[in-house]
Amino acid sequence: MNKVSTVITRKGILPVTVSPDITVVEALTIMAEKNIGSVVVMQNDEYLGIMTERDYSRKVILKDKNSMTTKVSEIMSTDLPVVSPADSIEHCMQLMTEKNIRYMPVFDNNKLTGIISMSDVVKETILAQKETINQLQNYINS
Repeated sequence: MNKVSTVITRKGILPVTVSPDITVVEALTIMAEKNIGSVVVMQNDEYLGIMTERDYSRKVILKDKNSMTTKVSEIMSTDLPVVSPADSIEHCMQLMTEKNIRYMPVFDNNKLTGIISMSDVVKETILAQKETINQLQNYINS
């Protein structure tokens, strides 16, 4: 199975980052504009966590907080497992399933290089299965 580096290379973009001091509504606006489900929270090039749509729904809406005044730092997820570019997609899927999470930071030599999502993992798994099917069909037909 393919590696995390394959997904990060295919995506070809760095994750969208925000400051921990911006409000939740500001972060949500950025997420809506970019059509993404999470933002990486950074301060002075240091990774602090990830804010996701799930964080918003569970830590703002359900707790009756105000998204106009609540800071991203108050609701971001900070305890997510970390993967490296050399890790397998299968390993990511296992971690995401065990921890019931949809996003994980990817670090290479202690530097954030990307975010891998459950959607990325599923797409990569489907691509790998298609490649296997094509190889089997070619083998059968030869």
